[in-house]
Amino acid sequence: MQETVSKSSGAGAAGPAAAGGFAGWCARVTSAPGFQRAVIALILFAGLLVGAETHRPWMEAHGNFFHGLDRLVLLLFVAELALRVGAQGARPWRFLHDPWNVFDAVIVGVCLLPFHTEFAAVLRLVRVLRVLRLVTAVPRLQLLVGALIKSIPSMTYVALLLSLVFYVYAVAGVAVFGAGDPAHFGTLPSAALTLFQVVTMEGWTEIMHAQFEAHPGRVLPVAYFLSFILLGTMIILNLFIGVIVNGMEEARQEMADEERARHMAATGRVSVGDDVAALRKQLAAMQEGLSALERRLKERE
Repeated sequence: MQETVSKSSGAGAAGPAAAGGFAGWCARVTSAPGFQRAVIALILFAGLLVGAETHRPWMEAHGNFFHGLDRLVLLLFVAELALRVGAQGARPWRFLHDPWNVFDAVIVGVCLLPFHTEFAAVLRLVRVLRVLRLVTAVPRLQLLVGALIKSIPSMTYVALLLSLVFYVYAVAGVAVFGAGDPAHFGTLPSAALTLFQVVTMEGWTEIMHAQFEAHPGRVLPVAYFLSFILLGTMIILNLFIGVIVNGMEEARQEMADEERARHMAATGRVSVGDDVAALRKQLAAMQEGLSALERRLKERE
């Protein structure tokens, strides 16, 4: 149940939810699980609607009906954002403190722009972007996107290391295989493109076998390609996976901290898990005290 509740829609709603009036009503509505499910269903329906509009026979026969549905979906998106802003009470600007809320507002705002007919393709593309709002509605997707964003600084250094490996092997490939295979290693850009194909493990054996004619011993081509695959695919690309996993763990910890902070602001208490952990620590301390007391009594006897 909790996994379907959007972090972005719940952020900042705990305070107004405790109050009455319009802000309290908006907060109760937007924090309800049924509201979150309805938003997810609306986003999925908007994606299906944009896909259906690419079918020309349907648009020629029922174009006005599809355009009406699109306006209705956009109106519902605007109403949803209005409820989430209204849940902030007298400080509606707090809605923009969450980057996910800004993301939602930008997508809906762009869809409201008055595009002319010559920009129909641009408008269609923008409407497709509404499907990305599913990221803000599902916390698990937020976790994945947050992990990717946090991994960008570390991935930059891994990409730099991979670029150095590509450059060294591309220069070596031009020097060694350029004369015998100009199609793959005739120039530095073509050699880099060939190495990119090799690192994807697609057709690299054919490229290696093409070098056997110019190098009958086959030792040099085999050593070149196998060493590059080991460095480029087995080691460096696995570093990307490790960086993303580490970023996912950091994003999960931040999400847990934010959830704990919201729970603390709403109830004045820490989460149930923290209460249990604190009780376990107290029980462990009491057991240690009892054990120490028993040892002292035995020493006196």
